[in-house]
Amino acid sequence: MTQIIDSIELDFCDVLFKPKRTTLNSRREADVIREYKFKYYPQVMNSCGIIASNMATTGTFEINNILQKYQAITCLHKHYDFNSKDNYQYLAKNYKNKESHKNSYTFISTGLKDEKKHVFDLLSDKNFKIDKLCIDIANGYIPKLTDFVKEVRSKFPNLLIMVGNVVTGDMTQDLILSGADIVKVGIGPGSVCTTRKLTGVGRPQLSAILECADAAHGVGGLVCADGGCTCAGDVAKAFGAGADFVMIGGMFAGTDEAAGELIEKTIQTNELIEENANIGSLKHKKEKYKQFYGMSSQLAQEKHFGGMACYRASEGKVVDVAYKGSVESVIQEILGGIRSTMSYIGARRLKDIPKCTTFYRVNRQLNEVFGKS
Repeated sequence: MTQIIDSIELDFCDVLFKPKRTTLNSRREADVIREYKFKYYPQVMNSCGIIASNMATTGTFEINNILQKYQAITCLHKHYDFNSKDNYQYLAKNYKNKESHKNSYTFISTGLKDEKKHVFDLLSDKNFKIDKLCIDIANGYIPKLTDFVKEVRSKFPNLLIMVGNVVTGDMTQDLILSGADIVKVGIGPGSVCTTRKLTGVGRPQLSAILECADAAHGVGGLVCADGGCTCAGDVAKAFGAGADFVMIGGMFAGTDEAAGELIEKTIQTNELIEENANIGSLKHKKEKYKQFYGMSSQLAQEKHFGGMACYRASEGKVVDVAYKGSVESVIQEILGGIRSTMSYIGARRLKDIPKCTTFYRVNRQLNEVFGKS
């Protein structure tokens, strides 16, 4: 029998932080680096908790090279051919020190298909020690995923395993108890994901994080909020809802280090051309863009999987993202925004954000003014 869950479900746009008395005199005093301990993985990680998504446009070597400087994480996309000498050498360079785990901020990625054997070969490679794996599928509720997590944990007991995606507490706990250290939370919130539109399945991201974080922490696991962040304030809200990590795709797209060709478009503005021109003529200007696409889009299927299978439909879209310059400026803005949030709510450490969070439920976040007075 069909059931209706009648609780209020919230997204990032539905809440604002309540400011509180604070002992911080400046956002400079806010510590955005957290020490992470895991249920299974034996190492400690110090990180800001920001993760570049393993999408083909953002899970790149170039983004990884920049984010490491900020103790941020990159999930390399699974379409790199590590049989290639250059790609193999990149991994070897970053994991050459087996004892100290020189690169603490790089995950390799896999799904459940043909690349599994190749990933196992990489994890077993004697030339370097890869110790972080992201198992990424759209539907985290299928039995094969739980079975695969158990298999990976059995073969590689000291591996840091992140897996997803889900939006409910019960499945979050199932995956953690099967061997996952981190569970990715989010179905359909991404800017280039059309799963909710095509399938009618999903959940508002803030409510999903709240439930899944509570469930994960109850059994010693962690969660990564995956998708839906459009600005630094959304990232802070994800942390406020209990996320331990926040995965970002669209905010890192359009940067120098993101994949994709830089293209130039002529855009019509709302400004009139100078006098002596035709009445009513508008100015045009040239702007730069980079392509960004969902990994379940038809373009991604054709580019990386040899075409769209007959039993599925596209659950992603392709957009041109305005050129942003280096990803360094983006990560600096995100961390600056988080520090500012912390100074408003009295959170001295990143880990303290949920403890200091009270949300107002709102019907409008921004007081936008259109036109000129």
